Amino acid sequence: MQKRKLGISGPEVSAIGFGCMGLNHHRGPAVSTEDAVVLLRAAFDRGVTLFDTAEIYGPFTNEAIVGEALAPIRDNVVIATKFGFRDGRPNTGLDSRPQSIRRMVEAALLRLKTDRIDILYQHRVDPAVPMPEVAGAVRDLIDEGKVLHFGLSEADDHSIRLAHAVQPVAALQSEYSLWWRQPEASVLSTVEELGIGFVSYSPLGRGFLTGTMGDNTSFEAENDQRKTNPYLAPENRAANQPIIDVIQSMARAKNATAAQISIAWLLARKPWIVPIPGTTKIHRLEENIAAAAIEFSQGEMDKIGEVFETITPHGERYATAASAQTEK
Repeated sequence: MQKRKLGISGPEVSAIGFGCMGLNHHRGPAVSTEDAVVLLRAAFDRGVTLFDTAEIYGPFTNEAIVGEALAPIRDNVVIATKFGFRDGRPNTGLDSRPQSIRRMVEAALLRLKTDRIDILYQHRVDPAVPMPEVAGAVRDLIDEGKVLHFGLSEADDHSIRLAHAVQPVAALQSEYSLWWRQPEASVLSTVEELGIGFVSYSPLGRGFLTGTMGDNTSFEAENDQRKTNPYLAPENRAANQPIIDVIQSMARAKNATAAQISIAWLLARKPWIVPIPGTTKIHRLEENIAAAAIEFSQGEMDKIGEVFETITPHGERYATAASAQTEK
């Protein structure tokens, strides 16, 4: 696996990380802890070193799974987790007060079976707590050695700059894919200017960009948020089929899968972008990892850009403003 450095101050990580959320949160039935441990260790054996979790995934149980899986290889991996919701629970409101951040970190260290968190993200910007206070609280934890790097998730340019002025931000984690390209409007240029790495979650558009979702695909599990996701509604899947057609055409030309093309495109965008696809299956893990070997010429990247300028995605990425705060 190739390595990438997350910005100027961030850690070196595998070019493709592992998003752990779907192991037991928001993606249907949870896999057993035993199977999750096997999968995460298989990812490491295949070169993955960045593993992403959060206290609200579960809540709390996802961190415990990651901690158990990575304990034997702790010094060889980068563990990222997130704070920012009251009592660590979705739908309870934001909470980035300094005392809450410290309490979350102390509890997460126990669940993760470690003495430090490699990247600590603010899960969502909390308008009730000034960003300098948030960054200052994380800076104190970094000074104590309990946290190594500070990250933000889904933050806007202004928030990024406010945080970075107090404590250098190593990475911004936001949704970014061939379907959702909003970060290109401004935040990508901001993080590049400041020397901040970018971690792309949902690089496969919650599975849509794999090209495997058909007209009859349904999401039955109560905890699978994809069943209420607007752009995965049947009518929007049909309207967005031109996106899949383009990706599959590129996949045929590269002797690759649509998923691999989607991941490889992100890798080709910038050398400091690291996608974190998630999966519960080893064969999908191997498929995702293989994307790191796919290369695009500048001409091919320009052509992709030209084609996608003519395509308008249909559907919002979240059902409500509230779900935007709690989903990933």
